[in-house]
Formats: sequence, C-alpha cells, structure tokens
Amino acid sequence: MPIDEILFEAEESMEKAMEHLRHELRGLRTGRASTSLVEYIKVEYYGTPTDLRALASLTTPDASSILIKPFDPGSLKDIVKAIEIANLGINPQNDGKQIRLVLPALSGDRRQQLLGKVKDVAEQTKIALRNLRRDANKHVDQEEKSSLLTQDQAESGREDVQTLLKKFEGKVEEMVAAKTREITEV
Repeated sequence: MPIDEILFEAEESMEKAMEHLRHELRGLRTGRASTSLVEYIKVEYYGTPTDLRALASLTTPDASSILIKPFDPGSLKDIVKAIEIANLGINPQNDGKQIRLVLPALSGDRRQQLLGKVKDVAEQTKIALRNLRRDANKHVDQEEKSSLLTQDQAESGREDVQTLLKKFEGKVEEMVAAKTREITEV
C-alpha cells in the first residue's frame, strides 16, 4: 500500500473521530437554548426509532426555551416520553399541540460538570486519534519490512502521520475552547 493511501485512510478515520466529537459536544447543554440539544433524541414512532427533528419542527423562541411542534399530533406523547428518557434534566411542558422545554439557568456546579464532560470527551477523541496514528505507523512499518518502501520513505511517512495527528489534535483543542466559552458565558 503506497504511503499516500496510508495517509488518506488515516486522515479519513481521523475525520470520523472528529465528527463523533462534534456530535458529542452538540448534545451538551450550554447556557443558551439550542435545538441541537434535542434534535437527535430517538423517538419510538410506529415501532421505529426516529430522530426528533424528523418528527417535529424545532425552534428556539427565546434564549431559554425550545419549542417542539410535532407534524403528527398523535406523536406528542411519544415525544414527551422520549425527552423524559433522554434524561436532559428538563421537564417537557405539553399543552396538547406543542411541547415547550424551558431550560433553567446553569448553576456553577452544573457548569463545572459540563466542563468536565467536555474534557473527558476531548480526551477520548485524542486517544482515538493516537490509536489511528499507531495503526498508520504499523502499516508504514509493514510496507518497509516487505521492501515496498525505502527506509527514507518510511521515515518520511511516519513524520507525515505525526503531522496529521498534530493537525487534528489542534482542531480538538479549538473545539474544546469554543465549547468551554459557550458553557462559561453567563
């Protein structure tokens, strides 16, 4: 396998790890209401788990609430149940036609918990990225052992893999800094 292919596969896998991080961070609540907090909640709809965003219109009428208007009024109870199961720490208010989620202000302790969760998720992503670096370096070593790459090419390939890792670790740090700012804003 040429070094370009090894790098391409490593970069593709690292992008998937970053997408997972984005997804995890999107689901963490900040001081401001955001539909991303609930849009991926799975609702049991006619026996099929379906994302909430496919079943209802999601809006944020103000900075502290989310309004959910189901396309099918019959799914209202299922949506309320799914929100309760998701354990967001928010009680859904159902008026028979729509659901309102009022987000309470974050306490100092809750902010610290959220910051800890952000750091944990970021560290898990970094571990995944480092594992991908290790796997890419193994491929380079195998290619070198089977004489498909010269020693210089293999060394250059390992340096390229390390550069790729540093690039993605920088992106993780940027995302963590942005999420930390969102959580600490009052």
